[in-house]
Amino acid sequence: MSLLGFFSKDKKETLDKGLETSKKSFFNKLGKALVGKSTVDDEVLDELEEILITSDVGVDTTIKIIERIEARVAKDKYLNVEELNNILKQEIAGLLEENNTTDLKDFSIPESDIPHVILVVGVNGVGKTTTIGKLSAQYKQAGKKVILGAADTFRAAAVDQIKLWGERTGVEVISHGMNTDPASVAFDTVKVAVDQKADVVIIDTAGRLHTKVNLMNELSKIKKVIQKFIPEAPHEVLLVLDGSTGQNAFIQAKEFTKATEVSALAITKLDGTAKGGVVIGISDQFKIPVKYIGVGEKVEDLQVFNKFEFVDSFFKTN
Repeated sequence: MSLLGFFSKDKKETLDKGLETSKKSFFNKLGKALVGKSTVDDEVLDELEEILITSDVGVDTTIKIIERIEARVAKDKYLNVEELNNILKQEIAGLLEENNTTDLKDFSIPESDIPHVILVVGVNGVGKTTTIGKLSAQYKQAGKKVILGAADTFRAAAVDQIKLWGERTGVEVISHGMNTDPASVAFDTVKVAVDQKADVVIIDTAGRLHTKVNLMNELSKIKKVIQKFIPEAPHEVLLVLDGSTGQNAFIQAKEFTKATEVSALAITKLDGTAKGGVVIGISDQFKIPVKYIGVGEKVEDLQVFNKFEFVDSFFKTN
């Protein structure tokens, strides 16, 4: 169950490095739990359950993993603790494979959806605008014509940041400035994209969860105006979550999925945090594809998510 070789060597090394802190934390805890143990017994499983939960895998997903390992123990009668790492790797990969996730090969879009319209949602501070900038740069590098819409008009920094990314990457940004109507920005962005035959439209939206009703109304309004040009748009609603916040990312995912139809996830800031397990839990609990993960500062450190590569990096022992 491996697709190794799917990533380039450089990307795989970046992923390995980005998950290093999470991996060290996890295996340090596991190593301490297994001292003096030779077989996987109830005590080891109790310790493992606690380790998974404290690694931000989440309670529900942890229970699933433990139940799978218990089934293996019951079937094999005797499991050596040396085998536990490999069994964990297999069961987590199996769990992710069952979820509603599709591994992208690159920054491509369906040819039937041109322009491909992406609405980006997420609270302030999660790396939403930076993710949009990196995403636009990656699409441009892939030969796509990209238009950005600065529709997070309640925060001057968001508008300025999008414009800065536009200048840096040579991507056109449609902006009406701060305190303007977000739907009007979205309308003009999609109009320009259609007129210029752009491939990809990425629209930033307000980064706050003030009330679910207001958020829902605002996003509904944006959707309605862009559907005047492209009835089936948006093709994607991308929720950006900060992986370094652990359980708080779960809470944000719950709130946003209640407020709007989220179709894909980007999990940022996984480098330098011990909370990489959050990717496993969120992927499992929400059954929404994790499309991108952020494992560093550089543009290319926003990677398409591949579940097998992720699990391989997380459990890599050499």
